[in-house]
Amino acid sequence: MKTDSQIAREATLAPIQDIAKAAGIPTEELYPFGKHIAKVPHTLVDKDKVKRSNLILVTSITPTKTGNGKTLTSIGLTMGLQKLGKNAIVALREPSLGPCFGVKGGAAGGGYAQVLPMDKINLHFTGDFHAITSAHNTISALLDNYQHQNRFTGELLKEIVWKRVLDVNDRNLRSVVTGVGGNPNGVMAETGFDITAASELMAILCLATDLEDLRRRIDEILLGYTHDNQPFTVKDLGVGGAVVALLKEAIDPNLVQTSEGTAAFIHGGPFANIAHGCNSVLATQLAMTYGDYVVTEAGFGADLGAEKFFNIKCRMTGLEPKATVIVVTVPALKLHGGVDEKQLKEENVIGVEKGLENLAKHIENLKAFGQQVVIAMNRFPNDTASELNVVQQWAEQQQIRIAMLTAFAKGGEGGKALATEVLQAIEEGSQPLVFSYDEESTLPEKLDALVRNIYGGEKAVLEGHALLMLRRIRRMGLEHLPVCVAKTQFSFSDNAKATGVAKGFKIAFDDLIINKGAGFIVAKAGTIMRMPGLPKVPSAMQIEVVDGEIEGLS
Repeated sequence: MKTDSQIAREATLAPIQDIAKAAGIPTEELYPFGKHIAKVPHTLVDKDKVKRSNLILVTSITPTKTGNGKTLTSIGLTMGLQKLGKNAIVALREPSLGPCFGVKGGAAGGGYAQVLPMDKINLHFTGDFHAITSAHNTISALLDNYQHQNRFTGELLKEIVWKRVLDVNDRNLRSVVTGVGGNPNGVMAETGFDITAASELMAILCLATDLEDLRRRIDEILLGYTHDNQPFTVKDLGVGGAVVALLKEAIDPNLVQTSEGTAAFIHGGPFANIAHGCNSVLATQLAMTYGDYVVTEAGFGADLGAEKFFNIKCRMTGLEPKATVIVVTVPALKLHGGVDEKQLKEENVIGVEKGLENLAKHIENLKAFGQQVVIAMNRFPNDTASELNVVQQWAEQQQIRIAMLTAFAKGGEGGKALATEVLQAIEEGSQPLVFSYDEESTLPEKLDALVRNIYGGEKAVLEGHALLMLRRIRRMGLEHLPVCVAKTQFSFSDNAKATGVAKGFKIAFDDLIINKGAGFIVAKAGTIMRMPGLPKVPSAMQIEVVDGEIEGLS
């Protein structure tokens, strides 16, 4: 089969004005970025139309290192709905350069289920990530300048919690010292870099509902503490207006198209293992303004992305999916069934059977949220009929809807079976959304609820710096905020090697990070890093420019 790059180049793209017109978006409102990309003003959101639209969430079982194909499934399902005569739009996150040049490669789908132009979307796109990086580091520079100008006064901050960010995987920047060289170079301090996807500004951009809300949230960002232990915020620094100015265009969602000319909104890009893992609220609401059916995804497995989608994004906005699709692959089932990672392409029916325990736990969790669940069996070339039949028969025994997805090879035609099952699930109706915890619960109670009910562990344990931060959170009156767990995406536990469904474990949280502007508390577990590193053979080594065309992005 042709590569993703070849398929993307051979696709005939419609002018973005035609895509907008077909979706009912006023073409005169577009801010074009070339012929095939445009920003759409967030002010076009119509709350009444949003309420009438059908939102569909795509999540997955615990993934392999290369992922299970949620983006491909989201695109294939949307095109499948279009094939069935439905007005469907997909709303996705923007790819980060870190993973594009690291382990996973691009994040624009694959095969004949892509969002296009793939190379631009995977790289610089409309500059949203760069704007967030610049805005974040502008705060850092202004904060360091505040320290420098007040180094001989009583206004010098006792502690700074705001780091810098960069949209690359660079482990060497996790911990650095700045201001080296004496007074002319500022106040020397230990700090570090997170990846841009982990920036609180990324979360804020994805949760803000308009420019006023964006400004309010930015002003509330916690930067550090004064000598009398009072919080010091962006508002105290007095630079909120400058930060909003840098994000004024970035707040507007981006419109592109699928490989079959279906409208697609792509906006925002927080990771689900270190952040809340959802595309922007505004992109979702714009899609729901113009689409009768809107497909969106949440990052990594359902224990991370879907949980945060419900407990954070839906809690803050009132959004409720009418159905949730869980993506399953035979390789992932075999991995969770104890099969060695190097043997996932070999037939192993017993491994598939054992791996179903992971799927069952995720479905149990999704049903606890009140969701109608549909299994999307994302078919891989090495899957055998025997392996696929195991999953099909199990789903039938459990009375759970299931459909084979072949969108990678067949585009929208390969998504029709899944679209049919999803439409029937929506017709049946879902239960009202049930959150995992109440706002009034204490922070330890919230973490306990997630560890016990979502991950299947025994309890949550706070240790080290997390204990200090819990006292600060309580003193600041922020314990009502939802929690955003930062942990490995490869296991229900905090041990990446504990595949399947881990048993009898506790999760130790060693830090609590206050994201007051975003409106949640990040609880860090295990060895998870907010600045990823690169593998021994990065995806960057496969990328070339040949005759003016980019090869190797997939």
